[in-house]
Amino acid sequence: MTIPITQAKRTYQGAGVDIAAGDALVEHIKIDAKRTHRQGVLGGIGGFGGFFELPWQDYREPVLVSGTDGVGSKLLIAKQAKCFDTIGIDLVAMCANDVLVSGSEPLFFLDYYATGKLRVEEAASVITGIAEGCKQANIALIGGETAELPGMYQDGDYDLAGFCVGIVEKAKIIDGSAVNSSDVLIALESSGPHSNGYSLIRQILSDHTIQLSDQTPFAKNKTFAEVLLAPTRIYVKTILALLKQFPIHAMAHITGGGLTDNIPRVLPDNCCAEINLNSFTKPPVFQWIAEAGGIEHTEMLRTFNCGVGMVLVIPKDHVKPCLETLHSLGEKAWILGEITVRSPAADAVCYLS
Repeated sequence: MTIPITQAKRTYQGAGVDIAAGDALVEHIKIDAKRTHRQGVLGGIGGFGGFFELPWQDYREPVLVSGTDGVGSKLLIAKQAKCFDTIGIDLVAMCANDVLVSGSEPLFFLDYYATGKLRVEEAASVITGIAEGCKQANIALIGGETAELPGMYQDGDYDLAGFCVGIVEKAKIIDGSAVNSSDVLIALESSGPHSNGYSLIRQILSDHTIQLSDQTPFAKNKTFAEVLLAPTRIYVKTILALLKQFPIHAMAHITGGGLTDNIPRVLPDNCCAEINLNSFTKPPVFQWIAEAGGIEHTEMLRTFNCGVGMVLVIPKDHVKPCLETLHSLGEKAWILGEITVRSPAADAVCYLS
């Protein structure tokens, strides 16, 4: 088969990819990245790789811990609301909090931003949010990738992914092996649904023909967009401060799967987490979700964090000073339950009410 030679002068921009727009975004990213500079950063944004000098001198047996995640369909809420400045905080939080639960200190972060048509102003707003999240976690933004993919994404669509690396002393890795039946569960409050359950939330909004600009019936003077786009809490600075003072036997970041699925990930097979549901009241947004969606109690606990963003497992005799320290750091924290011996046929999490 002979392919005829076209006389048309094709360009990459004509195919839907604007290299100049990408270059303009990189210049903006360089400014944001400088805001996240911390010890260890080598070089700047724009090369083929990001450089970070690891603090080997502070460790006997350093271990790197990595994590990657996205923001899920919360992106669609942000797109519909035309609000792009907080979704980047969510991205950092989802990665950094995951890396944190092993006891590691998150060090640096890279992002991946893919879209059908690059809108520099919108993308810059997203990156500014990522930089803000990195500042909150004391993580360096050392690189990333922006991809303009017409045909793969529709005009206006975009997706985000992130990658975080931390470091921990091998002997101090928190893997749940120290958990025993005398330990206590401490909950740290979430800021809302964080970045999970939004496919269900969007379905509920659609079922009730609710607009994101509508005022909520449960949060005075706030729209659904404002409540649902509240960024995911970043617990890095709080937990790192806590680790210097108290033994933490396990930590669970409460993401997709809720309390039901995430706590068992950090427990030994012979341990059960008994959660006292009377120890806290679900924030109004979760009460509304349950009522408006007709969602059963067990489904709520397995889909949403229900007001608990992070769970710590600590020795019983450290509970009081640990809570006092958390409160002094500005955290709302409380005793969520306790660890008991698990029988072979029992679930890893049981709820008491």
